[in-house]
Amino acid sequence: MLRITLRDGEKVIINGAVLVARGRTEFALENKCTVLRGRDIMQPEEATTPVRDLYFSCQMAYIEPERREDHQDRLLEAMRLILAAPAGPETVQDAVTVSQRVAAGDYYGALMLCRKMITDEDEAAAQAQPELAGAA
Repeated sequence: MLRITLRDGEKVIINGAVLVARGRTEFALENKCTVLRGRDIMQPEEATTPVRDLYFSCQMAYIEPERREDHQDRLLEAMRLILAAPAGPETVQDAVTVSQRVAAGDYYGALMLCRKMITDEDEAAAQAQPELAGAA
């Protein structure tokens, strides 16, 4: 059983349906289903890097199983871009693990690893900013 608590106005996607909490809401899911909380939902315009595009593609394949094949094509293109770019061994290993999770049908697990990759990407960009400012 999975217990979910939502704040007023918070969204959750359950089996493709978008639900919005009216007031503080708590419920329990007693069977297997696809669930994505509002804070984990990425909008299309937020998919601005290959890693973010990988996340978005995994998200869409997870919540729209009827269009999974279309989303997997985009996912493969994002994966190709990630692996073609200069990246450290941890990024490459994370990308390989994401693809393994997707192949196994564990889209939620792939999303959580993509979230880590986004955090790593943001940290690397933040570290590069002072270097770029110093070079100007």
